[in-house]
Amino acid sequence: MSVGVAALVPVGASAQEHGGHESGSDHSHEDHGGQGQKGGKGRAPGEASAGGHRGMEDIFRDIGSADEDSDRPSWAGEKGGKNEHGGQPGSAGSTRGDLYGDLYVILRDDDGVPILNEDGFVQPIDAEGNPIPLDDEGAPIDLSLVQEVEMGRLNVGRAPTSVLIQRADEVVALLSTATAITTDAAGRLVVTNPDGTTKTIDAPLENLALYVALMTEGTIPGVTDLPGTDFDFLVDGELTPEDMAVATSLLAGASDKFETLSPDAVAYINAILDINDTTVGDVTYSDVDYSTYNYDRSDTYGDVTTTVLIKQDDGSWLPTEVNIYDAVFGNEDYSGTGTFTAFATAVDDARTVINYIHEYAVPADTPAEAEE
Repeated sequence: MSVGVAALVPVGASAQEHGGHESGSDHSHEDHGGQGQKGGKGRAPGEASAGGHRGMEDIFRDIGSADEDSDRPSWAGEKGGKNEHGGQPGSAGSTRGDLYGDLYVILRDDDGVPILNEDGFVQPIDAEGNPIPLDDEGAPIDLSLVQEVEMGRLNVGRAPTSVLIQRADEVVALLSTATAITTDAAGRLVVTNPDGTTKTIDAPLENLALYVALMTEGTIPGVTDLPGTDFDFLVDGELTPEDMAVATSLLAGASDKFETLSPDAVAYINAILDINDTTVGDVTYSDVDYSTYNYDRSDTYGDVTTTVLIKQDDGSWLPTEVNIYDAVFGNEDYSGTGTFTAFATAVDDARTVINYIHEYAVPADTPAEAEE
């Protein structure tokens, strides 16, 4: 896998199409040399840190300090000045390095890695995918051309360590004592408890912690076995395409249901969450190999059904079984192979499904026919 800073169709260029669920396929890009080569600071997915795999309580603590009142990392710079670019922000001080000031759509390669310009700055692009001219400090000369990335909120907020450890213990116990594991229409994990009741893991913090665990450790720390064999890949300590498929639904479950997640938004979230972070010069980014990951919308959702409230001709709402591929995506297919764009599209597709099933959910006490 080669990365660099040559002309390349950016991930962010198709963000608007992606948000509208346009049909299409990813195409492989040629290898590139030059600046922007991978650094050596990242830890490969599934590779143990110096002290071995992180426990779930460590992952919960790492992500639990996110501030739900701001979409902008505290180290990302402020609007209204020279920091509105991909160069070094005045408030930088984090060991994460500098990926961005404001969050802009930028040139990226097939793995979502920023493609730096000849001066070592990340390269914002306009709505047509053209590089935007930068000044000597890496700031866009014409800010009217930039495309700001809507991040939404991760909805985790700040929580005391004791609360985070308790949440970690709860999710580990839930999975460890499960008698069956399935997934819901959006791909989120559904656990059958020993008493026969079922629970969808839908809390944002739990989904986010599980997402980070899979993408960085290749396993769910503290869970040594799962019922049956269908989900053994979740606890084998190796990041696989199957892990990534579940991870897309986990990240979707942690995000805002109503906020479209563009590929650039997913890339920035991964960097914020330290998903295999790598630093080159002043630029820090998430660097994951997506070459074995494949996503096909019709294969994923073509046979998936769920029961939701559907409005009838007489104005009443009736619980009705619908096909997700038809009801949510209007039978518009998408297929992507071996690229970050495919992964990010799968994340937003899962988010769209979650939004749909929340919007038209059948209340537990709904009678056979519910009035509007």
